[in-house]
Amino acid sequence: MTSKPANHESARAEPADLAARAAKRHIVVVGGGIGGLIAARECVKVGMRVTLLEGSDAVGGAIRRAELDGVVVDAGAESYATRGGGVRALISELGLADRIVAPAAGGAWLAGIPGVGAAPLPVGGILGIPGNPFQEDVRRIIGWSGAWRAYLDRVRPPLTIGHNHSLGKLVASRMGTKVRDRLVAPVTTGVYSASPDDVDVDIAAPGLNAALTSVGSLSGAVQALREQSAARAAQAPGAAVEGLDGGMMTLVESLVADIEKLGGVVRTDARVTQITKTAAAWTVRADAQTGVETGDDPDAGEREDLDLVADGVVIATSEAVARRLLERSVPALAETAAADAPEIEIVTLLLTATALAGAPRGTGVLTVPGSHTAKALTHSSAKWDWVREAAGGRHLLRVSFGAQGEPAATAALDDTAAARLALREASALLGVALPESALVTAHRARYVQSQPASIIGSGERREAARAAIRAVPGLAAAGAWLAGTGLAQVIPDARDEADRLRRSLLWD
Repeated sequence: MTSKPANHESARAEPADLAARAAKRHIVVVGGGIGGLIAARECVKVGMRVTLLEGSDAVGGAIRRAELDGVVVDAGAESYATRGGGVRALISELGLADRIVAPAAGGAWLAGIPGVGAAPLPVGGILGIPGNPFQEDVRRIIGWSGAWRAYLDRVRPPLTIGHNHSLGKLVASRMGTKVRDRLVAPVTTGVYSASPDDVDVDIAAPGLNAALTSVGSLSGAVQALREQSAARAAQAPGAAVEGLDGGMMTLVESLVADIEKLGGVVRTDARVTQITKTAAAWTVRADAQTGVETGDDPDAGEREDLDLVADGVVIATSEAVARRLLERSVPALAETAAADAPEIEIVTLLLTATALAGAPRGTGVLTVPGSHTAKALTHSSAKWDWVREAAGGRHLLRVSFGAQGEPAATAALDDTAAARLALREASALLGVALPESALVTAHRARYVQSQPASIIGSGERREAARAAIRAVPGLAAAGAWLAGTGLAQVIPDARDEADRLRRSLLWD
């Protein structure tokens, strides 16, 4: 537990007094995604009584698994960014360091290129912005006319730092629309589910604006940042993303086990319906399933109303649910702007197809927006050795649909039709014939993607919402809608929020 500043009177309390004080505090965490699990663990490990309530039948949120004909794989988040080191540190704390794996070598491809079709995604760029527009793999995608237009960036005067926050507008003005539409847009759509015009340069590519002003061109700025990145990587080698042997649900299960070992309670099928605040405490009401053991039919038990009294509450749900639950307790939250949250669908396909041997288009494919109904594809059995071994000679493909302002093409389809569409898209993206007879089985997962931190204006929206929540004593909030998407952002943010709440309850 983080120590209180020395000038705080309560900092002189003996450890035994703090332990006794913590044992009297009850924290209710609403939401069992990764943010809720981290917050619950941070509170329970200092001795607080913790109850976590998850409305669905499983914890994990965007981290989930699927079983396809005996092959268990990730159906949601399959990896984490290594930046900051926070996720890896947590994995090590939980004793899972020996399960960390890096993706296999082999680059991604780009599909839907006008006049070209598909080509390997160029190397040596940042968010698709090339360091050298005449590089062969770049020129293959944007053509000679696009390369010469991009070269004008070298002779144009530099922009003022921060002059253009929009990544798309910056790239188009400096290097032309072909670079923006054919190289940058596929990356931002695949990574952020957003148009490059909506992506904030300073958040998505820190230092790029400053390097542009210093070096004098956007391509030169990319080269300068790449050199700096290479120097840092030489000092601290490692992949930009990592995963876990057996899937990311291993992390979720370890967090739950640790929370319960420390005395915390984790309940699924417990949907919180109301949260009220009195001068003395919080009351959390939930509609919960009872009398059902793990593995039983979830409809076999009975429903009951839970009324939990708590000293503190952590809201770790989606933004829509958080705003509904806090409508009365935090009226100021209604005055802040809500973010658009696209609904994403991932269809995972298990195939027996010799055409996929040798990974015909690397570990995955991104698409030029508007060229395909799918936004991206991951050849999971080519990307992850543990998936390849689990598949036993068969192939796992993940086909993603949906983006900001663009509903998933599978949204109105039933599962069978969605699998057929995903199979057709996979065949087109990979450039190989994949008949329906090759499909062993499929799994479909749907989730709401919170707005990435890199979207223009998202920082101001998040800070306004956070300020409204923090103004209410005994309340904290965590999750991707406040932290930004990705475990590398959600985990440290949830830790900070939990620490802020427990400090206020134990020392103030």
